[in-house]
Amino acid sequence: MKFGIFDYIDRRDEPLAKTYEDRFALVQAAEAFGFYGYHVTEHHATPLSATPSPAVFLAAAAQRTRTIRLGALLFLLPLYHPLRLLEELCMLDHLSRGRLDIGVGRGVSPYEFASFGVDLEDSGDAFDEVLEILHKGFREERLNHHGKRFRLDDVPIPMRPYQQPYPPFWYGLRGGDHASQLPARHGMNVVTLGPEDRVAKNIKRFREIWAEEAPARLRFNSPVKDPIVGVMRTVFVGETDEEAARIAAPAYHRWAESLMWLWKDKGGVSPLPIPLEYDAARAAGTLVAGSPDTVRRELAGQIERCGYNYQVVQIAFGSLTHAQEMRSLELFAKNVMPGLCGPAPAKGRIGSLV
Repeated sequence: MKFGIFDYIDRRDEPLAKTYEDRFALVQAAEAFGFYGYHVTEHHATPLSATPSPAVFLAAAAQRTRTIRLGALLFLLPLYHPLRLLEELCMLDHLSRGRLDIGVGRGVSPYEFASFGVDLEDSGDAFDEVLEILHKGFREERLNHHGKRFRLDDVPIPMRPYQQPYPPFWYGLRGGDHASQLPARHGMNVVTLGPEDRVAKNIKRFREIWAEEAPARLRFNSPVKDPIVGVMRTVFVGETDEEAARIAAPAYHRWAESLMWLWKDKGGVSPLPIPLEYDAARAAGTLVAGSPDTVRRELAGQIERCGYNYQVVQIAFGSLTHAQEMRSLELFAKNVMPGLCGPAPAKGRIGSLV
């Protein structure tokens, strides 16, 4: 079992520079506690995310850390020129000394895409083409591609990634055979979310298709041989169940408002499979909050029933203060992770984080 952090970095009533510095402190603490990875999002024109350019934030985080893996869940491929993205990913891989994870996706918000004058309905073809060019660019010294959106003729690729043959790709696993086939065929790690029954079904089907796609996967020469299969849960750990609920409930409500802000502004309805009310999220298992014993028991049950090997936690969200999220992280690392077959104790002596 590995542990990671998923972070929207939703906006707070404070200078953005403070939010960034607080997050760097969070990532450094997670690294000291033995977390495997830290993943940010990419969203645009919304207070849901303060990392519309994940590469910029990850470049800074790479200079503050040494061992934790860094990546985006995910880069919205249809919004990039593939050559520019390829070069930036190579830069990030070297800046982090080979700790880059490349999450890729099509996107789900038509309103974010409209901000760039891009039609979400065309995102599938655009995603496929950009992904194809990235694979070519990582493997070949000169790039040739003639597609619907991009034409590249004998473009030199002098930059190579630090990790060989290239950094691991990640994918946000959704329902359906097609959604599982792409990461299985390309050899990607996956992370999924949503109610427990949906998560269990997605993981089961992905593992089946992973085995079926073994012959096709050979042509991509993926560095991923045994996939990491992750599940994201919003988590808050308090000293008691009562304290956790008192703090987490308003924080979750504030985060849900940010999640829905752009959709409400444009008169739409979010398709994300996440309950927006605190009690409903707790019942669905997408939000786990309580004392260390409660959080450990609930997550252990989900791990056993769903069969995943990467627990990804959204530990900072909504109206939580920096001190509250750091304390929650400390309680999780010291009192929850060891009971879930987690990594070794913290490297060095951290002491109290608040």
